[in-house]
Amino acid sequence: MNDAAQGLPFLKGHGTENDFVIIPDPYGRVELTASDVARLCDRRAGLGADGVLRVVRSAAHPEAARYADEAEWFMDYRNSDGSVAEMCGNGVRVFARHLERAGLVDAGDLVIATRAGVRRVHIAKPAAPGAPGDITVDMGTAALPGGDVTVSVGERSWPARNVNMGNPHAVAFVAALDEAGHLLDAPGVAPATAYPEGVNVEFVVDRGPRHVALRVHERGSGETRSCGTGACAVMVAAARRDGLDPAVTGEPVTYVVDVPGGRLAITERPDGRVEMTGPAVIVAEGTVDTAWLRG
Repeated sequence: MNDAAQGLPFLKGHGTENDFVIIPDPYGRVELTASDVARLCDRRAGLGADGVLRVVRSAAHPEAARYADEAEWFMDYRNSDGSVAEMCGNGVRVFARHLERAGLVDAGDLVIATRAGVRRVHIAKPAAPGAPGDITVDMGTAALPGGDVTVSVGERSWPARNVNMGNPHAVAFVAALDEAGHLLDAPGVAPATAYPEGVNVEFVVDRGPRHVALRVHERGSGETRSCGTGACAVMVAAARRDGLDPAVTGEPVTYVVDVPGGRLAITERPDGRVEMTGPAVIVAEGTVDTAWLRG
């Protein structure tokens, strides 16, 4: 952290209960170590969150400067253990909500830079006073690497679909969500070579036609109440399992994806773009005691 700072402004927000500490840092002056992030995200001794969103102008961040002409803002996302992550779908919605709430952008279309590339976002106008509109994020295209993957919990194992949404996912269809166990620890994944940098694992059940529900273990965070990229990976895996491919039919396909913290609508379009629509809420703001954070 910058030693000159006397206090660190923050906000707290969530998207379908995937929650984040938001650190406004438009000029890139805040230095957050992995231990700083873990301390902020600690649910008993800190603010509590699944991750940290640092809000930086692209031109002020070395990893995002190349996007500055296209996207003014860069989402520097860290998992709750302090590790750096490429992308977070729920995080992008919360990031956009903060920008809107702070008067930095208006409802409508904007572009946000992430480590997985730029993401196009649409903030719907409020449906009623005090009722923020949903936010739609263009999550890019899904990659479906070949090869067999298996996930396991205890003595049980399931075949899984390898899906990459800018970050890696293993999607397993199960008979009941409680088969995944407590998900505090990472499920086993084989072969290990399929995911050299770790993987998010989704367990999925059917709720009805084009309607599924999931539980997820996010690498670096454990089980979370929601995972946006995971919901997108699940939708694509479910569509292919069901014989649906918009690139073949020329027709978009939408699935409702229930997560423990709410509901998302995921659409795959004929050009391969995957769009996620859901809520995003800012619930609090304040200042972190930097002496505590350094402690």
